[in-house]
Amino acid sequence: MTTLNFTPAVGYMPFTAQQAELLTLAHELGRTKFAPRAAKWDAEATFPFANYDDLRTSGLLRMCVPKEHGGLGADYATYMMVAAEIGRFCGATALTFNMHICSTMWTGALADGIPMTDAEREEHTRRRQVHFARVVNDGAVYAQPFSEGSSAAAGKSPFGTTAKKVDGGWLINGRKIFASLAGAANYYGVLCTEDKGDDKPDSRDTLYLAVPATAEGFAISGDWDPLGMRGTVSRNLTFKDVFVSDDEALMPRGIYFKGAQTWPAMFFTVAATYMGMAQGIYDFTVSYLRGEVPGEPPVKRRMYPTKQIAVAQMRIQLESMKSLFTRAIAEARPNPTKDEKLRLYAAHFSVMEGANDLARLAIRTCGGQSMMKHLPIERMYRDSRCGSLMLPWTAELVVDRMGRETLYESGERDE
Repeated sequence: MTTLNFTPAVGYMPFTAQQAELLTLAHELGRTKFAPRAAKWDAEATFPFANYDDLRTSGLLRMCVPKEHGGLGADYATYMMVAAEIGRFCGATALTFNMHICSTMWTGALADGIPMTDAEREEHTRRRQVHFARVVNDGAVYAQPFSEGSSAAAGKSPFGTTAKKVDGGWLINGRKIFASLAGAANYYGVLCTEDKGDDKPDSRDTLYLAVPATAEGFAISGDWDPLGMRGTVSRNLTFKDVFVSDDEALMPRGIYFKGAQTWPAMFFTVAATYMGMAQGIYDFTVSYLRGEVPGEPPVKRRMYPTKQIAVAQMRIQLESMKSLFTRAIAEARPNPTKDEKLRLYAAHFSVMEGANDLARLAIRTCGGQSMMKHLPIERMYRDSRCGSLMLPWTAELVVDRMGRETLYESGERDE
């Protein structure tokens, strides 16, 4: 096992040389750059452009682009480890980074595990070279807007945003809300429903198309003043007869729907941010009780039994979350077994709810000073509370899926 001079947010695992190198890079960026800047993005509700300059320069923006296309070729588990390390220091950076990386990972490693015809595979291989080249050669950032204020992002209905086939490409019309990286991305990977000219839209006709930020008819609107994750700048996007060429397809027709059925772990990636945040919350609590927070008086509070018990409880919950998380990323693959899928749901719920539970304990344990905005725990509390709201797997939806899929086999119905 490759050793490190720090304990990663995911704990120690048998890391490959690449994983150890990328974790070290993410840890140093997080510790020296992202954490000192995090309060600024939160206070101003502005996008962390400086952090993205660092991600671009370090090569992390192309982390999941296959090596044959000039990327680092990191696999699913490697990305999840690195994303957690970033989330440990700045939740907004990690969460938006996830949207960008998914655009490369879905079209790369995940797409390789989705069944396609020979013609679809040839089309996809050719077109993804266009997108990968933008990331590798130009340092382009891709966003991935899901939400529309309906059940579409949860997979329960077709997307209201539509794309109609025209000569040489597509005409896109519709609206997205909570669109992270709004105004910061170079391309927006829009999920929309193919408009076939009838009144029967179908989720199986979901398209995944990249819209350039400079496209005519594309607009960004609305304010962004939320409780937490303020640096994501997730404003509204509107599309009015926006034309994109055929080569802007990130997946061939109908392949996204197959991917959602084949690769459920594709929706687990957002949990990495909150796994890292949970570690950051724990790190702060220990440092604070030991009187080791930089800039604060070196007052120790560790001698009180109530503080010791609280830290022990936090560590127990954190280790439980890590165990589920690391097993889930190790098992991530196309067509998981029922047991693996249920465990994936359990991991997602445990991390997304657990991060805020740790923050709650941290604030209670650290006491009144922890409410002050010059300390990071107040921001982490607010950021972590937002995790359970993240589509397509909100906390409520995951519990619903888990219960239903436990009690019903595929195709079963009650008479």
